[in-house]
Amino acid sequence: MFKRKLTALDYHNPGGFDCTDETQYRNCIVWLEDQKIRHYKIEERGNLRNIPSSDWPKAFHQYLQDLNCPFGGEQQPEAVDWLLGLAVRYEYGDNVDKYKNCKPLAAPTNSDKAVDPLLNLDGDSPDFKAGVTALANILKIQRHDDYLVMLKAIRILIQERLSPEAITKASNNREGVPVALDNHVLGFDTGDAVLNEAAQILRLLHIEELRELQTKINEAIVAVQAIIADPKTDHRLGKVGR
Repeated sequence: MFKRKLTALDYHNPGGFDCTDETQYRNCIVWLEDQKIRHYKIEERGNLRNIPSSDWPKAFHQYLQDLNCPFGGEQQPEAVDWLLGLAVRYEYGDNVDKYKNCKPLAAPTNSDKAVDPLLNLDGDSPDFKAGVTALANILKIQRHDDYLVMLKAIRILIQERLSPEAITKASNNREGVPVALDNHVLGFDTGDAVLNEAAQILRLLHIEELRELQTKINEAIVAVQAIIADPKTDHRLGKVGR
């Protein structure tokens, strides 16, 4: 499952790497730090290189914190996938001239049509879980045991808040209409002119919120009516309805 990234990084055994093997896992982490990431100075890598030590998980946890990794040491597949992604970015940054001249893959022909990746999505894949969790952390979305539910929440958030239309709508300044407070009766007197004026403003704002709520209720009613007011007629059965 990590073969593609390990191959891109010239790892010695990309096809045989087993994330569940503790020794292989620790060796891979040390290799990534020594060869690709190089976050620590050489003299600072002693605890991380001491693979047989019982304190290695503690050193690894500190390492992830120093890298601002969104995953902890107990989330092994997600953590190693995140580190591999970081290493790939550093590898590209160190060899921009080499990779920028790479030719893109040929476009698929009619006989080799592109397949929608969502059709064969593996919800149990560590790569999938790591990606969804990373997105959820970035967007500050509540964690859920079902990663497909988290993915759906991410999609809804992006559509409602991060789509070009949503950003444009949020960027548009709403122009207010001047209101003469003297034309609106408060209905009570606090005995203080300033408090009376503040109460009038709060009351007008509350009325505006109620109007927006009523508009949304009306939209919901119309949507429901559009569903229930479209019966299917089966003339063979001589009846109307679903």
